[in-house]
Amino acid sequence: MNIREFIKNNIVILDGGLGTLLQKSGLPSGELPERWNVTHPETVTEIHRNYYNSGSNVVCTKNLSGCEEAVIFAATIGVEIDRLIAKYSRLSPAKAFCCQAIGAERVEELCDDFCESVNEKLGAGGEMLKPRFSPGYGDLPLETQKMIFSLLDCPKRIGVTLGDSLLMSPSKSVTAFAGITKRQEVSR
Repeated sequence: MNIREFIKNNIVILDGGLGTLLQKSGLPSGELPERWNVTHPETVTEIHRNYYNSGSNVVCTKNLSGCEEAVIFAATIGVEIDRLIAKYSRLSPAKAFCCQAIGAERVEELCDDFCESVNEKLGAGGEMLKPRFSPGYGDLPLETQKMIFSLLDCPKRIGVTLGDSLLMSPSKSVTAFAGITKRQEVSR
């Protein structure tokens, strides 16, 4: 299912008023709300969690500010690395640790390559991706996984499942989104 089908077939409730809620939580007048993602992540996360608990099924982060479109994707390096990690967890914790690190690096590289490929295609039209962002990082609740899995049908398409704890299997898998913006709108 893509986002357009999801919107056609579901009631979509967006969050709203983040700045006002941050001010009620102590954000001083004139301070950039984006900084609170770093300086007060627990407050931002709690506000977003309250949006979900109130029925929102889409929570926007500043990472999508100024974007009219986004790329949503899932990636995995498969189950074999999990088998190696399990094997070496019993035999050699050091080797298990190395397998964990190699697996994490490989899936991150896969995501980076995908984003580079998308950026090349967007570049001809003067657009680019903002940095990718995943559920569970910063102020984006892990609960966002449910919507991404619903949109992408990850079990059927790439064999990635979502457990009750919202963690993916195989473990070296990533879901993420990246906003599409005009090149001149992004400051570095």
